[in-house]
Amino acid sequence: MKKIFLFSVSITLLSGFCFAQKKKNIKQIPKSVIEKKVENPKKEDPNEPLVWHTDLQKANQISKKTKRPIFGFFTGSDWCGWCTKLQKEVFAKAEFINWAKEKVVLLELDFPRYKQLPVNLQQQNSGLQQALSVNGFPTIWLFNLSEDTANNKTNINPLGSLGYPSNAIRGKEEVAFLETANGILVTNKN
Repeated sequence: MKKIFLFSVSITLLSGFCFAQKKKNIKQIPKSVIEKKVENPKKEDPNEPLVWHTDLQKANQISKKTKRPIFGFFTGSDWCGWCTKLQKEVFAKAEFINWAKEKVVLLELDFPRYKQLPVNLQQQNSGLQQALSVNGFPTIWLFNLSEDTANNKTNINPLGSLGYPSNAIRGKEEVAFLETANGILVTNKN
């Protein structure tokens, strides 16, 4: 009985783990983590729903073209209750949708338990999870990428991270979330 209780408490703590961190040093990841296939990004229509990319290279291509950072959403889409709650109470709100279309390039980094992702996507997501030291879900990292051609690596410039807005007014979670996200963007503005 004690084992079941401790396991339940551990899972509860892990699934509810949310944090905000300060700017980290630039990290490097091998180019093999980023898929080689390059596609031409489409212009986003303001009347269209949000586009969540899964391909880091495609998101980076759009990020460079639009000069917007990547919004990396680390999630467990088919098991993480806090991830679902964040999507429903923040990402589905008009304020977030308008903000995201203007300020960031959305990238979903999924770690499902009940469905199988393609191997290249698993490697990409795990590489970013390791590079950004992601320990819990949901975690969002705002970051930019730059090429280090001399070392054949990609540099990650993390701007800051955030999770579920734990101290938000109920029903206004998107307000607290966007205040934190905007704070990260303002702090890192060139």
